[in-house]
Amino acid sequence: MLYSVDSQSYVKTIPHRSDYDIWRSRLSDEEYYSIVEELRNRIEYDKIHTSSWIPGSDWTDTVFQPICEKACRYDPGAAAKFFGLILWAVLLEDDEV
Repeated sequence: MLYSVDSQSYVKTIPHRSDYDIWRSRLSDEEYYSIVEELRNRIEYDKIHTSSWIPGSDWTDTVFQPICEKACRYDPGAAAKFFGLILWAVLLEDDEV
């Protein structure tokens, strides 16, 4: 779950939803859920996460590679945004606040 300290309420939506939907449509379900599973595994045991540290700077031969190549068509800025939105979506579904 995501909780906004500013609004003092739970976050229930993904921002920039139209971009997210376009990028998501370019990934197969297998690619997308591999990314989701990897993120779930990485956030499972720690309380604090820095999103940019999770994938690292080189996504080659990782589950994150299709984000840049397929979903965002080699646009590194868009890939970074989409990665953040996927992580956002994963955190929305997580039971922990």
